[in-house]
Amino acid sequence: MNRSRIRKNCDGMGRRDFLQLGLGALGGMGLTDMMRFQASAATPNDTRCIFIWLDGGPSHYETFDPKPDAPSEIRGTFNTVPTSVPGVHFSEMFSKLAKSFKHFTVLRSICHVQNNHGAGNHYLTTGKPTPVPVGCGAYVTFHPSFGSVVSANRTVKYGLPGYISMPRMMRSGGPNFLGAQHAPFVIADNPNSSSFQVRDISLPEALSGPRAESRVELRKALDQMKRMTDAAAADPAVAFDNYYARAFDLVTSAKSAFDISLEPDAVRDKYGRNDFGQRLLLARRLTEVGVPFVTVYNGGWDDHRTLFANFKAAKAEQLDTGVSALIEDLAERGSLEKTMVVMLGEFGRTPKVNKDGGRDHWSFAMSVLMAGAGIPGGQIVGATDAKGYYANENIYAPEDFAASLYTKMGIDPTMILNDANNRPIQLIDNGHLIKELFV
Repeated sequence: MNRSRIRKNCDGMGRRDFLQLGLGALGGMGLTDMMRFQASAATPNDTRCIFIWLDGGPSHYETFDPKPDAPSEIRGTFNTVPTSVPGVHFSEMFSKLAKSFKHFTVLRSICHVQNNHGAGNHYLTTGKPTPVPVGCGAYVTFHPSFGSVVSANRTVKYGLPGYISMPRMMRSGGPNFLGAQHAPFVIADNPNSSSFQVRDISLPEALSGPRAESRVELRKALDQMKRMTDAAAADPAVAFDNYYARAFDLVTSAKSAFDISLEPDAVRDKYGRNDFGQRLLLARRLTEVGVPFVTVYNGGWDDHRTLFANFKAAKAEQLDTGVSALIEDLAERGSLEKTMVVMLGEFGRTPKVNKDGGRDHWSFAMSVLMAGAGIPGGQIVGATDAKGYYANENIYAPEDFAASLYTKMGIDPTMILNDANNRPIQLIDNGHLIKELFV
């Protein structure tokens, strides 16, 4: 099985072995059990979210907030490119996104004080700061992640998971006290590979052919597989019900949602024939059949050295090509109004280029891309100062970002959750809607 390499951050960690979810493995629960737990929550909102995580913290200077008039040690070596909106410029490395700007908003004024990877990841993927100091290498989830909360509050169609992550789970992307049934279904394989497979989205031999046509035989086969792979959760008293049917549906009629080979070659080419571009295309397919939250993890943005060479390598071009194709494709297919696209990392980068030709961690300024779900296009929200040191106009916190994301997804950000000890915890504390996203 061909799996893409996971890039590392400055903490030296590139963990790949996160929770792998499927019919036979869900932190001790099978997919059928996950479906049973998910069935209890519902909301009429049908908005979906593709959450693109740029792990390591991308530079705001070299993406969406260039400072061409700043001194050279601040502005860097890249020029700017005009966008489709007069007067707005992006880094020259993102010319395709510049042309697509009419479809999305860039927030330039989100800032916080969690200036290391562990804490920054947690803050920007849960909407909560960590309750205790954590370092760069921390893999923590003190609070449920966005995807897990969406999974717990949204029903899904055809037995599909409520939360999918590719090619791994983010370091703070877990469910915490919501339970393993709301952890992401991880698709680790490379969809750009000819041998691409999705774990457990295939019929076991015992379930293929005429035997699958018999509900009695189907139940026996599923029960046997459950005992083999999920013995701790096996319950002989559980009657055959629609949850088994939904699990079977996932590996039969819903299987096509995972089959990226069904896309025309021209569409696949537009996204870029690489692992990241094809994951974005797969995310589009999954959200269009009803998966409410899909994370696409993209590592390698912790540019402490040789930043400009790193950007000129494949990663900037792949990001520009893939994300612009995703947004344009959703717009052309009429899906953008129901699909929110979010792209960010844990923070921005320092104003001055360091002695190694890179930029270091800087949480006081960052850029976030948001599109779809009624978010206006061609809009810049907030600003940083002339040299990009600090957000200084329409300043927003991660709590505001989280409250806005949840509201777009039809989830009340002030709702009360109960932790493992049954203590009440508000989903988001003191979050205010980013008003420019709701005009």
